[in-house]
Amino acid sequence: MSVSVLIKTLNEAENIAATIESVLAAIGPDDEIIVADSGSTDGTVEIAARYRVAVVQIAEGEKPSCGLGPQLAFQYSRGDYLCLMDGDMRLDREFLEKAQAFLLDNPKVAGVGGHVVEMNLENLEFARRKSRGGKELASGTVDRLNGGGLYRRTAIAEAGYLSDRNLHGYEEFDLGVRLRALGWSLHRLDIPFVQHFGYRMNAYALLLRRWRSKYLRGVGEVLRAGLGKSHWNALWRDIRELRLWGAVYVGLVVLLAILWIVPDKVLALCICLGAIAGVVLAMSAKHRSFKLGFYAVTAWLFMAAALPLGFFAPRRDPAAWIESQVVHDART
Repeated sequence: MSVSVLIKTLNEAENIAATIESVLAAIGPDDEIIVADSGSTDGTVEIAARYRVAVVQIAEGEKPSCGLGPQLAFQYSRGDYLCLMDGDMRLDREFLEKAQAFLLDNPKVAGVGGHVVEMNLENLEFARRKSRGGKELASGTVDRLNGGGLYRRTAIAEAGYLSDRNLHGYEEFDLGVRLRALGWSLHRLDIPFVQHFGYRMNAYALLLRRWRSKYLRGVGEVLRAGLGKSHWNALWRDIRELRLWGAVYVGLVVLLAILWIVPDKVLALCICLGAIAGVVLAMSAKHRSFKLGFYAVTAWLFMAAALPLGFFAPRRDPAAWIESQVVHDART
């Protein structure tokens, strides 16, 4: 059974060589690597083209998104299994063998992942991600494979497409909920999958970058994609952040009401600032870090603001061919 390793990239010149080399050390002669580039301008494509891989790139006019890259690679792939990862990751040498064995023994499992080891915990976003955990990161049956994993082509074919090109975030969750609606399951093994070398920029700069790139609109886009689908109820059940952001909306309405109703505006402002400070301190206690607590509350506000923007964004057919070109193809 052959494997197609699908690597999505956008300006990953610093990492792509090490990423490809980690994959080459793990695959067999019948397997392939496809680098799907969303318009890099930093030499990523040129570096990738030095290796025994296929490099494909979106055509001029196509707009990059987190969901577009995997689907772009998928449409050029040939393997029986599809290993999805990012251009700033290093694949564990033993993962593919163990993941394939698990899929062979469990025919109703559509995809299997492992642990994503975060290597850049200096960034508050990645530190917060590790601190808060989450059942989707635990071993066993999960509702999504955040960070990527190994999927059966037959399951993806039944789902219609690998990744929704319209999504700027939450593309792994969207794939998981579509597969589960068809009766498939997902599993995370208690083994390493990849090392992840994320952004080293300041967390607040990363937050602004994700606002500009529309990454923060992912939840709203997923909700819009699920309208009228059989998995609509599962979206509301499994995206736990929706309840959090609902609380953010309610809290903002309450604060505005206080500012409007309380006649003494200085007192009203003090009440509002005190309430916000209480939330920050509660999150700081949870994460055992004031920096993480303050960042978490700031991130909530950005994400809550982005949700309706994503929900009302226009959509394209997620299964349609992505206009692109083959820049390099050295597959055997």
